[in-house]
Amino acid sequence: MDILHLVDRLEELLNQSRAFPFTHNVIVDEERMLGIIDQMRVAIPDEVKKAQQVLVQRDRVIAQAQEEATRTLAIAREKSDQLVERDAIVQAAQTRADQILSQARVDVEKTRQEVDKYVVDQLTHLEIELDRILQQVRNGIHTLQHDLPQTEK
Repeated sequence: MDILHLVDRLEELLNQSRAFPFTHNVIVDEERMLGIIDQMRVAIPDEVKKAQQVLVQRDRVIAQAQEEATRTLAIAREKSDQLVERDAIVQAAQTRADQILSQARVDVEKTRQEVDKYVVDQLTHLEIELDRILQQVRNGIHTLQHDLPQTEK
């Protein structure tokens, strides 16, 4: 039986009891009063058991909630670490790519300068060779022109 219902019945018994004139005392039906008290004694352990069950259930729910919260937090931390790690890898890759591009630009510029120097050297050498050949051609023409007038004479 519900303890609150029994308390209500006890209150009803007191309200129905006869009052002594000029006092706050009442005459209560002893048998009914003891019957309600006995029922309360029986009901209280049941109510205490129910309350203990509620407490145990509450503790179990809290433990499950804490476990779930811990698990969720662990998953969130793991994902956060993965994102940070991924971000660090991306940043490292970007830094490495920037270094490679920078080195490639330096290498291209160095190669371009070396090629330009080689071309200038080759063209200079060709110019010298062409000047030498041109001089030989001029000498040959000069020699032939110099020899020609002697044969005509």
